Amino acid sequence: MSGSRIVSLGHYQPARVLTNDELATMVDTSDSWIRSRVGIETRRIAADDESVDEMAEQAVRKALAEGGVDPADVDYVIVATCTAEDRSPNIAARVAHRLGLRAPVTIDINTACSGFTHALATADQAIRAGAATTAVVVGAEKMSAFTDWTDRTTCVLVGDGAGAAVLIASEQAGVGPVHWGSDPGLSRAVRIEGPGGKFAQDGASVFRWTTHTLPAVARAVCDRSGVAPEELGAIVLHQANLRIIDPLAQRIGATRAVVARDVVESGNTSAASIPIALSKLVQRREIVSGAPVLLFGFGGGLSYAGQIVRCP
Repeated sequence: MSGSRIVSLGHYQPARVLTNDELATMVDTSDSWIRSRVGIETRRIAADDESVDEMAEQAVRKALAEGGVDPADVDYVIVATCTAEDRSPNIAARVAHRLGLRAPVTIDINTACSGFTHALATADQAIRAGAATTAVVVGAEKMSAFTDWTDRTTCVLVGDGAGAAVLIASEQAGVGPVHWGSDPGLSRAVRIEGPGGKFAQDGASVFRWTTHTLPAVARAVCDRSGVAPEELGAIVLHQANLRIIDPLAQRIGATRAVVARDVVESGNTSAASIPIALSKLVQRREIVSGAPVLLFGFGGGLSYAGQIVRCP
């Protein structure tokens, strides 16, 4: 086999919807303030007893069912998360146990908001190397458990949920080469530090990075796959801020691309944001099967990773 391809996707979001108006009763903010700065209208918040691995399991089950993939065939599970409460066992092992898998490789990866695209690249490379045949790639976060609900600069952003993709070995590569890296000078721009630490960020620094650096890096992802921006069927960025998401297609010349705007209804779900948004676009049939889709994650570290995938 010369590569891998995504055969199916699935996502899960908690039942509770937290609106901007409800947030305004908890902290000094307003619906108009939030919408004007980040574009968010609602977000999903997990129940106290709803765990990261439980949400991940639900997303994976939906992805496997959608693709008609037997769980017994899964030999590689990789979960991107920065909100695991325990150091061990990792979330991937817990998900594998919940699914009753036989003997898969189980790996967690923590590059925060760029976690899913890092995990997807890692799974693709494992399949290309012959180290795996059927991989489950998950982004799952319970950001609400690490949120300071008195800080209006961060609490208005976060949401919870999980998204998953199923990858299989393929003669025709459906996952393009990754373009990834980091800006160590901004390593503390997004952080959850120390025992009992809460999500904090230097939002202005991240926004400047997305304005000055992101367009060039996104074009580099296209170059690595030999896909011109105007050929893109969709763009799915990390769902951080609508003011970052909306201008990118124009800046890189992706004139025909559908742009994922799931941040409006889901908030910032960190590593879960890209697979949730992509799963919804595919579910609603807003992307033509086989169309090239730019995935790009950025965030804590400041790490970034992106690739072109073919829509299942």
